Amino acid sequence: MIARFRSKNIARSLVAGFVAAATVATCAAQSGQAQQPQQRPTTGATKTSAPPAVPPAAVVAAPGVTLPPEYIIGADDVLSIVFWRDKELSTEVAVRPDGNISIPLINDVRAAGLTPAQLKDKIVDESKKYVEDPNVTVVVKSINSRKVFITGEVKKPGPYPLSGATTILQLISIAGGLGDYAKSEKITIVRMDSNGKPVSYRFNYKEVLDQKKLAQNIELKPGDTVIVP
Repeated sequence: MIARFRSKNIARSLVAGFVAAATVATCAAQSGQAQQPQQRPTTGATKTSAPPAVPPAAVVAAPGVTLPPEYIIGADDVLSIVFWRDKELSTEVAVRPDGNISIPLINDVRAAGLTPAQLKDKIVDESKKYVEDPNVTVVVKSINSRKVFITGEVKKPGPYPLSGATTILQLISIAGGLGDYAKSEKITIVRMDSNGKPVSYRFNYKEVLDQKKLAQNIELKPGDTVIVP
């Protein structure tokens, strides 16, 4: 009896020991998990600052306006002067008959006779007195100074804007065509040369219509006058 009682007690002690050991192991594992630091999820995206704005071009043409390669600013042309980051100085102006334009703070600036790039440089130089490191864009809004003239026996004589490449035949068509009494074989084009002297060219309307001597149908230049007797 005594031996059997001791055997039962030993067995109970062993079971209790195993249970206690398992409990300690479980608590230790839970404690270790609780002490692990939480890792922040990582992403590949990083915040980047917006790139700085790029200054506009020095000279641009408004939509619908084509700048001829030899374009020179003249009276009645409409320009927009844009100061980048200095909007209070920006303005839209028409070139006055005296060739000047007026800009806030700077006042009068000579524009006629200059290319848009030359005008831009001039405005930059003038504005340095009031603005640090000025950045200027000259926008050509409308070209009204480039004109050709047709007079005499045509339906609609007068000045016409030269907005693109235009030949004598095309100008006659724009002017409504020849009059009933026009001497179409004796049309004259008067042009001022580089020395300011008038030079004349002859144009035979009938020959050009017949596809003869097409070289006489020259491209007109600003200031040309077509005379139809």
